[in-house]
Amino acid sequence: MKKLVTTFKLFTVISVLTLTACQDESSEMPQESPAAKVSASDLKKEITPGLKAVPDNVQTQINDSKKNLEQYLKNDLQITGITVLGKLSTQRGIEISQDLISDRDQFTAEGNILAPETVKVGKIGTLFSGDQLSEAQKGLKEAASEQIKTGSEVLEISWNYKGEQFTSLCFYNETGIIWDNVFAGLVMMDTRGNSETSPIDSQAKVASKWYKQWWTANWLWGSKRGEIGYQITIYYSGSTVSNVDVSDWGNISLGKAKSESKVTKRTGAYGQCRYALGLCTPVGSLSFNSSNFSVSFSGLGSNVVSNGTKSLYP
Repeated sequence: MKKLVTTFKLFTVISVLTLTACQDESSEMPQESPAAKVSASDLKKEITPGLKAVPDNVQTQINDSKKNLEQYLKNDLQITGITVLGKLSTQRGIEISQDLISDRDQFTAEGNILAPETVKVGKIGTLFSGDQLSEAQKGLKEAASEQIKTGSEVLEISWNYKGEQFTSLCFYNETGIIWDNVFAGLVMMDTRGNSETSPIDSQAKVASKWYKQWWTANWLWGSKRGEIGYQITIYYSGSTVSNVDVSDWGNISLGKAKSESKVTKRTGAYGQCRYALGLCTPVGSLSFNSSNFSVSFSGLGSNVVSNGTKSLYP
């Protein structure tokens, strides 16, 4: 019996020593360090001297944006200065640019400046949270990766939003501005849309008549950025419709667009179609539901969606 007790004591000592050794070993294991956060200083290391002065077309875009911001947002959002940084010369520079653009501490904007109440400006991590933050960062990085290439020129734009100062990275090439978080997120858009009806041709044996409606989104500097729309055409003789055509379109720079249409009444007293249209800036998403024939918007960002039915009579 005494021998058994001694053996048990020895086993206990060995167990304690083994456990202590394991604890010491685990405490000495190196902890994984978080990835280093990139900064504008890191980007500047990847930039070579480029154009010494801002090209006339880019300067015009900035000047016209200033005027439109002043007209529609008064003094809420102002461009207060620009600094020429140089030219992106390496792949590493492109990667840093994408990381900076989508960083939660970088500023971005969304909204339609023709409707000032829709405009939001702030840090990405403040405007978005949870899954929306992840989706917004992903959307910004993906959209920027399609535009920013080696050789792109870089500006730093200084802004004032209701007394808060911040800067944004603005990339451009010979065609003009290709990316800036604020320019990408804001639009100028009349949400009422536009419409037009064809003139009547009473001489034709089989007459035709069309109606089209469309919505246009413009850049802050005023030029066209994107458009969604549809057109219905009826063919008729007297007061009877014999056929109907419908077409649709949707496109936008730095964003997403969807358009669908179908004929719902082809002959008789009138022609009819359904349409489903939408466009949005990069951090939003659009989806089409075929069962109820509609486009819907999700996420955050500037957007316009129009779903409806149009009847056209001879």
